[in-house]
Amino acid sequence: MTFTCVAGLGVSGTAVARALAERGERVVVVEAVEGERQLAAAAELAGLGVETRFGEMALPEGAARLVTTGWAPHHPLVAAALEAGVEVVGEVELAWRLRPAHAAPWLALTGTNGKTTAVRMLTSILLAAGHKALAVGNVGLPVVRAVAEPYDVLAVELSSFQLHWSATLAPHAAAILNVAPDHLDWHGSMEAYAAAKGRLYERAGTVIYNADDPEATRLAAPYPGAVGFTLRVPKRGQLGVVEDLLVDRAFVADPVEAAEELATLGDIRPLAPHNVANALAAAALARAFGVPGEAVARGLRDFVPDPHRLALVDQVGGVDYVDDSKATNPHAAAAALASYPSIVWVAGGQLKGADVDDLVRRAAPRLRGAVLLGADRAEIAEALARHAPNVPVVDIADRDTGAMEKVVIAAARLASPGDTVLLSPSAASLDMFPGYPARGEAFARAVRGLKERAEGAV
Repeated sequence: MTFTCVAGLGVSGTAVARALAERGERVVVVEAVEGERQLAAAAELAGLGVETRFGEMALPEGAARLVTTGWAPHHPLVAAALEAGVEVVGEVELAWRLRPAHAAPWLALTGTNGKTTAVRMLTSILLAAGHKALAVGNVGLPVVRAVAEPYDVLAVELSSFQLHWSATLAPHAAAILNVAPDHLDWHGSMEAYAAAKGRLYERAGTVIYNADDPEATRLAAPYPGAVGFTLRVPKRGQLGVVEDLLVDRAFVADPVEAAEELATLGDIRPLAPHNVANALAAAALARAFGVPGEAVARGLRDFVPDPHRLALVDQVGGVDYVDDSKATNPHAAAAALASYPSIVWVAGGQLKGADVDDLVRRAAPRLRGAVLLGADRAEIAEALARHAPNVPVVDIADRDTGAMEKVVIAAARLASPGDTVLLSPSAASLDMFPGYPARGEAFARAVRGLKERAEGAV
């Protein structure tokens, strides 16, 4: 008897196994780690008739389909399935196939950076318009759990991993925020990474793209009627910015002569150029779904930013300390560095093969100092030496839990009133921390300690 093999007992893998078992399908899960959480998940699924095989990640004989939750094509389990001619699909693709009749349409979004913020903005706008909406996908709840629920619309965040394994998605509207080098170790090349992002457009009802991003513009070029968004004054068929207003010249009755004001820059938090682009993308997706302009403004005002994204921790001695720990690649860090005029930059971690040369070259005029930590800090130091030789650099070699306190003390010594000490690492965090949230929290604790000492000295 053939069956579906599910790769792993993570959040999405467990959701896939449950969804298929509840439909009466035979399911076998393969999981390498026999930990407490995995054993508990396996026991729960066993009640639905799901078999879990722990140990070596080998493709079970008789598997007719492998459902992966973002594993790379070169993973041994996936490679074995492809070699054997077994169909490999992702959790998102499976969710699309399992949608019931009259299922909620999808408003889907991808990009190298800003996806989660833009999707949460979109969800806030949809809720402000009175729709029963939910943010799903890479942002949190697995899509396979949401498609059977009676929502009006789903705001779907998709990663390049998820899109790689998706072949038939046809969202009501689809947007690409930006495309810059990332996850090249997974995809193998920038071309393959961009192609995965571009799959989102293939069957979309409305194609939406960042007209200020060359790669997103290139990916949208084959689609007549694609809607652009820009930080400049919008052309016909675009959304953009006029003085302090977000303006729509695409989803209006007469794009040639008419425009509609959607919101003000003051409605966007935190206000930074890349976050305006996020808001425009969210607004365009909502407008493609028929949301009125006043709901766009209300939704943006209601939106509460997630932690570790340009979050002001505190001000100490006239210096702002900002946590942007979510900036785990150079493209994200570039957006943050462009948001402040005078910066002491805290950077470093795992660069994952990314090149920081262009990032440092562009940011150099804004830098007043840099404090580097983490595994690949030497590469950032070399780029600073080439492009910002007069910027003082402090190297923190410590890798223990107290390293961030030394980082913040060093940054404070480099900063002057009016500067911003910006944690925007341009790198992943797993060399020193459980994840980027822990890195941001360590930074915030160190800043609070700095302030307590400063107040105690007065």
